[in-house]
Amino acid sequence: MEERPSASIKPYLDKLTLGVTRILETSPGVAEVTFVEKEPAERHAIISWEQKNSCILPEDLKNFYLMTDGFQMTWSVKTDDTPMPLGSMVINSVSKLCRLGGSPMYTLPNAPTLADLEDDTDEEGNADKPEKPHFDSRSLIFELDPCNGNGKVCLVYKHAKPVVSPETEIWFLDRALYWHFLTKTFTAYYRLLITHLGLPQWQYAFTSYGVSPQAKQWFNMYKPITINTDLLSEEADYFVNKLDPNKVFKSKNKTPVIKKKLPSQPAGSQKSHTSMTSSKTSSLTGNSSRK
Repeated sequence: MEERPSASIKPYLDKLTLGVTRILETSPGVAEVTFVEKEPAERHAIISWEQKNSCILPEDLKNFYLMTDGFQMTWSVKTDDTPMPLGSMVINSVSKLCRLGGSPMYTLPNAPTLADLEDDTDEEGNADKPEKPHFDSRSLIFELDPCNGNGKVCLVYKHAKPVVSPETEIWFLDRALYWHFLTKTFTAYYRLLITHLGLPQWQYAFTSYGVSPQAKQWFNMYKPITINTDLLSEEADYFVNKLDPNKVFKSKNKTPVIKKKLPSQPAGSQKSHTSMTSSKTSSLTGNSSRK
């Protein structure tokens, strides 16, 4: 396995990435686009994985692994002349396609597992919402993408009893361990991954609570190449920082406070006022002496 810049990507790998490297390279602020080229998976490695996990990989994912044993592309943006990692597109190799919920989280007797989170009172799927995967033996769940710690994208066999059904779906498990449906096939998910440019938390765009405010700013700057444009078109104002720089950095000129001055009195009137005051004072003094 070797790490190569996008300029050296072979023609068939350029088709594999759907030409997204050229789009990123022409985007403003993008500093580095790195693609990790991987050898095709050995057929016996795929067969060994299927025997170990008692299930058959979907045909599109199997063909993908026979082309490249996993996928990894990252890109950075330049801030203050320093590249900052931003986009990440990852699909685990066959050897890292590990099962979730099968082993305890701690190596202690009677340690809890993800299966302990199952609640029989959970609502099953209906016409609008598909049935959610189960952490217990009813489903088989394998990690496709660790999502940089923001959750997990999983390959799910929802019906594992009495035998494992070959039908699979791609689901997103968020950090709160809630399930969100993404696509029915790996091919459809792969297109979503590429067209969303691996932007941070892009999977949360398919949840009821959406991406974080910081991620929305990145979405606004590097709009995903996706047909799911409702998030960007109908709520475009929702992404834009509504602070007006012209108003924020405008010089603040204080309005001068105009102090009203009392009208000045003529000198003659001041003298007459003083004489009247002194006469009144003397008269009061005379009256008090008489008493």
